[in-house]
Amino acid sequence: MDDLNVVAYIVYLLISVALTIWVARTLSKNGRIFLQDVMQGNEKLADAVNHLLVVGFYLVNLGFVALYLRVAETVDDARELFDALSVKLGVVLLVLGVMHLGNVYVLNKIRRRGVMEREQVPPVGAQGWTNPAGRTPPAGGGRARAGA
Repeated sequence: MDDLNVVAYIVYLLISVALTIWVARTLSKNGRIFLQDVMQGNEKLADAVNHLLVVGFYLVNLGFVALYLRVAETVDDARELFDALSVKLGVVLLVLGVMHLGNVYVLNKIRRRGVMEREQVPPVGAQGWTNPAGRTPPAGGGRARAGA
């Protein structure tokens, strides 16, 4: 009975697309905070990167949902309909979860790199020579010369 296969396709698409949209919105909303920190408050750049990440997330996940649409066997009754849907939706949920964790990992990696770069830059430039262990500072107003 092909009617149940069509029902399986429709239910699978509705649930998969709804889950993809929900996860993408969650990533977009909360990922923006990470990106603003990484971009040192540059909201336009953070929003642009956030948007690009969300578009990529949609493309990968909706592409997977479309490729995984086909039901291998004919669905003849309600039990087979639920069996087919549970396997398909379970795989989609796992892929969404992996993509979500991947996005969080990448955002955190980018954020850490930005924090490390900011910590390496001293807040104030060098202002002079310190006298370690009684050594005399070089001549020339406290500036070290090349080769000294």
